[in-house]
Amino acid sequence: MTTRVLLTNDDGIHADGLQAMRRTLARLPGIDLQVVAPDGNRSAMARSITVRHPLTVREETFDDGAVGQATDGTPTDCVRLAAQGIIEGWQPDLIVSGINHGANLGEDVTYSGTVAAALEGVVHDIPAVAVSMASPHGDWSLRREHSWDFGVAAEIAGRIVGEVERVTRQTGTLPMPRRTILNVNVPYSGSGAAPLAVEVTRLGRRLYRDELRPVDVHPDGSRTYWLYGAAHGAELTPGTDLHAIDRGHVSVTPLHLDLTSESAIAPLAGHGFEGLLDQIGDLLE
Repeated sequence: MTTRVLLTNDDGIHADGLQAMRRTLARLPGIDLQVVAPDGNRSAMARSITVRHPLTVREETFDDGAVGQATDGTPTDCVRLAAQGIIEGWQPDLIVSGINHGANLGEDVTYSGTVAAALEGVVHDIPAVAVSMASPHGDWSLRREHSWDFGVAAEIAGRIVGEVERVTRQTGTLPMPRRTILNVNVPYSGSGAAPLAVEVTRLGRRLYRDELRPVDVHPDGSRTYWLYGAAHGAELTPGTDLHAIDRGHVSVTPLHLDLTSESAIAPLAGHGFEGLLDQIGDLLE
């Protein structure tokens, strides 16, 4: 039995992280691998989709002769294209998104195009794994002036994908609940150093320190700003993804799309919202 795996990302089809992941997945037995990814960087686009113009798709050849499909759309568009049959006679059984240049931890996942592509799998009932690696610069920045070594991260992610594929093939059942993705974050592993452990975690809490920095005032009166701060922090609570990465561990966090706050339903139901329509009716009389 062959598992059809879609590989995508948000850094672009030629990004080093995607290429490292592609080479690793291509070596796994029983994997039929296809790549559909953005034609350039689409970081922090979250679950945005393209609805106001048609999508362009072109074939790209990689340095080892393999091919992929590049699009001017978003990471989520890439999954939608594959699910709708952009590759003739082929639809994915499993989605792998990454390896992202930089970690996606805590509230970061709501901004992340990498995680968003995996979450699109939930919409199509396709299991998915998002993979990200922390910065080699020891901070949360996305600086790329130096090479990122994705070898260890790709090997770890490949083993996770291989295990998901193996269990599903042998048992006919996913090793995780349906409509759930795995968000995998790997600490930076320079010089081939392996992480210390793997933890199954929950999302932690990020501490954003964004700054409004004026850049320019234009002749028409408009103004340009930077709205970002690189020195972000975190609450390092044990059991969270942020704590795991801080300790040099791999974090594996199950995520889903149901954002309902179950604990808030009963208190809100007791506030008499049903009476709002009566009040509107009184106003209309």
